Amino acid sequence: MKNNLDIEKLTQEEIETLKQEIKSRLEHEDEEEYFEEDIDTEEIAEDLQNLESEEEVEEFVEEHNTVDIADSFYEIEDDNELLRVFNLFSEEVKIEIFEEADEKLQVRILNLLDLDETIDILSYLPPDDVADILGSLELRKSKEILDNMKRSDANKIRLLLGYADDTAGGIMTTQYIAFKKNLKIKDIMEKIKIIGPKTEYIETIFVLDEESRLFGEADLRDILTASDDTLLEEITDENIIYVDPYYDQEKVAQIVSRYGLKVVPVVNRKGNMLGIITIDDVIDVINEENTEDILKMHGAGDDETLETTLKESVSKRLPWLAINLITAFLASFTVGLFSNTIDAVVALAVSMPIVSGMGGNAGTQSLAVTIRSIALDESDSDDSWNISLKYIALGFINGIILGIICGIAIYFFYKSFYLSFVIFLAMIGNCVIACLAGYLIPVGLKLLKIDPAMASAVVLTTITDICGFFLFLGLATVFLDKLV
Repeated sequence: MKNNLDIEKLTQEEIETLKQEIKSRLEHEDEEEYFEEDIDTEEIAEDLQNLESEEEVEEFVEEHNTVDIADSFYEIEDDNELLRVFNLFSEEVKIEIFEEADEKLQVRILNLLDLDETIDILSYLPPDDVADILGSLELRKSKEILDNMKRSDANKIRLLLGYADDTAGGIMTTQYIAFKKNLKIKDIMEKIKIIGPKTEYIETIFVLDEESRLFGEADLRDILTASDDTLLEEITDENIIYVDPYYDQEKVAQIVSRYGLKVVPVVNRKGNMLGIITIDDVIDVINEENTEDILKMHGAGDDETLETTLKESVSKRLPWLAINLITAFLASFTVGLFSNTIDAVVALAVSMPIVSGMGGNAGTQSLAVTIRSIALDESDSDDSWNISLKYIALGFINGIILGIICGIAIYFFYKSFYLSFVIFLAMIGNCVIACLAGYLIPVGLKLLKIDPAMASAVVLTTITDICGFFLFLGLATVFLDKLV
């Protein structure tokens, strides 16, 4: 495809050539296979710092992927050395490396560049990526960059910055192709020739009505195979799924997953198209949400990493540890109620952690399945009763099997039938409670508008510990005369 962007009429031969080239691009997409090898970023960083001539730099770029080069920049701790190495590359390679770097490294590089170089690099990135980067910079520097950018580019970025990071508007890009429905295919092909090379996503063409409201979408393949005089409206699919800019990003991911979309348009209340969210953005959202949920379930900060400072890690973890400490006191208080029973039968002190521990494990299984269903929007409140009965039965069956195994083991060690019987009954009861609680706790928290991933584990642990100790020691008290 030619890269000349001058607006001019295309001949029929050029249009046909363009069609063939785009067809070839679509047909051969994802055909290449890449094989991962163990990459030593420290070695790459060391080699980078030893480069001197322009020929060495070009040869190095040919031998290494820009993703690996970007990763190796983390090994260069000195800012002046990082800037020197970055400036070894051509402008084209600089942009590729910058695109492959994560947000933290991008911010570090921008803080080392002067204003003109910063604006030049950002001009090659999609507006949504630029908005994310500027949102991580100091407010003064971010404002300075926006004030010196082209007005049209700055306005797009300000629009994106106006939405929260975790909303559809915050993750959308404004780089898409949209045409009025009354245009002919031959006119559209001319326009694609001009704007296609600068657009992030061209496989889907969005169609607008006379008032510039979203009318539908047309697949690029259909455009390529349609006759020149065909109106765009004739090959438009009007049954289009779109999202509001204020939708939570997790809800957007659910919509894209449910309907198998590669791209979803973002539309305001008036029906005007604001941007699009691509499958790449959705994958990032899914990874981000999964990481956040895992960290929350274990009482860590939702954005904590191995590189988080000691002070931040303490502030993120200590509140949940303090709550866990309170629940531990509740469990300890429950045990204290039966101190006389434990004094009479020392074996109870050895055996009771088994009941609470197995209950916690059974509850965690139910909890994981339920939180996943909630995250994927698979849970249905109409089925709550049937699911509850299922979990009661599940806990009962598992409790019987585990209780028999545990009872046999206890009898082998202590030669006490009644102690085995007590732990058998307590195991059944706690497994039933744990399985049911593992389902009801996240569902209840969701109804209360509390993130299930954040609070479920603490509540579940409290319930299984208290109920496990109470059931086991309570039953032991009932059978105390048989155990002594």
